Amino acid sequence: MAAEEVLQGADHYKSEIERLTRELSETTHEKIQAAEYGLVVLEEKLTLKQQYDELEAEYDGLKQELEQLKEVWVLLAERRFSSMIAVRRLLTQCSVA
Repeated sequence: MAAEEVLQGADHYKSEIERLTRELSETTHEKIQAAEYGLVVLEEKLTLKQQYDELEAEYDGLKQELEQLKEVWVLLAERRFSSMIAVRRLLTQCSVA
């Protein structure tokens, strides 16, 4: 009877070791999947950061260009206004004479 109990105990421990080995394998697999997913997310984050930086640089360049165009527009408007005044003076002088 004692030998039978020893065999049952050994079978129990063998089953427990197999169960724990399966759980360890599953847990390890899940951790590997989580790490792989984390790497994919990190790569995507880096790609988005690079795109953001590029767009921000383009935005800054376009903003600066817009400011320069506004300055040119103001100068052209001032010249046009000055030209209109000069033409009116000439016309006034011509009509008075």
